[in-house]
Amino acid sequence: MTISASLVKELREKTGAGMMDCKKALEESNGDFEKAIEFLRKKGAAVAAKRAEKSTNEGVILTKLFDNNKSAVMLEVNCETDFVANSADFLEFSNFVLNVIAEKKPSNVASLMKLEAQGKKVEEELNALIGKIGEKIQVTRFTIESTGTGQVIDYVHHGSKLGVLVRIDNIPNGKNDELQPVMKDIAMQVAAMKPAYVYREEVPKEVIEKEIEIYKEVSRKEGKPEQVVEKIAQGKLNKFFEENCLYEQAFIKDNTKTVGQLIKEFNKNHSSAIKLVLFKRFHIGDEHK
Repeated sequence: MTISASLVKELREKTGAGMMDCKKALEESNGDFEKAIEFLRKKGAAVAAKRAEKSTNEGVILTKLFDNNKSAVMLEVNCETDFVANSADFLEFSNFVLNVIAEKKPSNVASLMKLEAQGKKVEEELNALIGKIGEKIQVTRFTIESTGTGQVIDYVHHGSKLGVLVRIDNIPNGKNDELQPVMKDIAMQVAAMKPAYVYREEVPKEVIEKEIEIYKEVSRKEGKPEQVVEKIAQGKLNKFFEENCLYEQAFIKDNTKTVGQLIKEFNKNHSSAIKLVLFKRFHIGDEHK
């Protein structure tokens, strides 16, 4: 049968697929519009299966604050090339997913894929995008953070390849504006200095034991007396905490003080007891835990 140009145009506007793909879909479905849409979605799924082994080392990190900054979402969506990562279609899909997470609060990516918002199903939208672009695209991870007594701040580095959320609790009423610059500075600290923990008390026992063993072994190989090996190991362990625990890191804007001292200064100046609770740091290309 002959497929009219207007029908092809309508299908393209509806799905965003290319003209030739739309024409072929309509031909394969004998002009049935709904079947043609299904054909294109299946094509997207087929492309996804075909490119399943491809690496996705590009993409974007997006954040969204809501509930008067008491809640936040951070999302990573990956693709194969930087060209696609900067495309309007990819960014539109990524923002759609971000808003679905904020609204529906799914527990994991598998649950997210099954959700529907604005009459669109996440999994179908993903397959449609894959079919249109022809690259492997995946929603890799997200986190939802909330607080009852504080605030969550976000920071996304230029280029949207690195994102951070920081949560601070026990903020007194009326102190949010004064605290915003401090929270933003701490979020930038996380982005720049890549801490692994907030406090030394959070470092797992096995990590500490492994570090101490390494320090002792190095000291012994350097010929240090056994009676000072333990002291050297403890000194190096403190250095490990200073480098890896956010609260003990030197503040990037003023290395004469630590992030912990920054918090203490705020509390002293505002008669408050704010507490740095957690941070999340997403970077494109990280090993995902």
